[in-house]
Amino acid sequence: MLRILVVDDEPHARDELVYLLGLHQGVGPVECAADGPAALLALDRALAHRQPVDAVFLDIRMPGLDGLEVARVLSRFAEPPPVVFVTAYDDFAVPAFEVRALDYLLKPVRAERLAETVRRIAERQAPPLAPGDPAPAPPPVPPAPAAEPSAEPSADDETIPVEISGVTRFVRRSEVRHVEACGDYVRLHLASGSCLLRAPLSSLEEQWQDAGFVRVHRRHLVATGHIEELLADSGRLSVRVAGTVLPVSRRSSRRLRELMLPVSGLPRGGRAAHG
Repeated sequence: MLRILVVDDEPHARDELVYLLGLHQGVGPVECAADGPAALLALDRALAHRQPVDAVFLDIRMPGLDGLEVARVLSRFAEPPPVVFVTAYDDFAVPAFEVRALDYLLKPVRAERLAETVRRIAERQAPPLAPGDPAPAPPPVPPAPAAEPSAEPSADDETIPVEISGVTRFVRRSEVRHVEACGDYVRLHLASGSCLLRAPLSSLEEQWQDAGFVRVHRRHLVATGHIEELLADSGRLSVRVAGTVLPVSRRSSRRLRELMLPVSGLPRGGRAAHG
């Protein structure tokens, strides 16, 4: 399993990259650092514990010690770890490869492009092949969820600007299947992937309740129109939303049953199942 260090001073960009890396089966522990000095300390600790990282994903524009300066320090290590620059700017490519970067990714990072980078890192760590040995199969690319058919937004459909490392993406509320609390942020799960938004989950719960969103857990808000199943197991309830099973708190179970299961017993917008 690959050990990776992600260095970025923007928390949402850092979390997004950690999330994307976590989708790869060959990626193990991912450590984070918010600036250059913290990255060097993390690398020093890893070496002291004889657990060197297999790659460093570096943002370039950071206050203090920037990514290029960190890479120059790493180049003086006895065994420098491969460096992958991750930036929203394409004008640093030449100096990046002057410090022998393994790769150069532009934000927002595409899953297919990241898969190629992970493959290259894995190849560097693999033992050399003996004559006649077959080449190992490339690691699978995490499947991208199928995009929903494009449709004209309704008049009351909210458009949400999501900032991803200097790039603003506009997401329609109707695209959101469920929302997950992540500290000071929430992760919006869409058909095409996910993105982070700086907002408390309680605020979205209040604003989106009339649009069919319901709080099922302290960490989860779901769009009832995307609920596929209600799952009951040993008295505990969970929901399947777009293929993902989410827990339902005891406090929310009764309200959700009343909302999704009318008196007739037939589900509305989903189906009941028993585990």
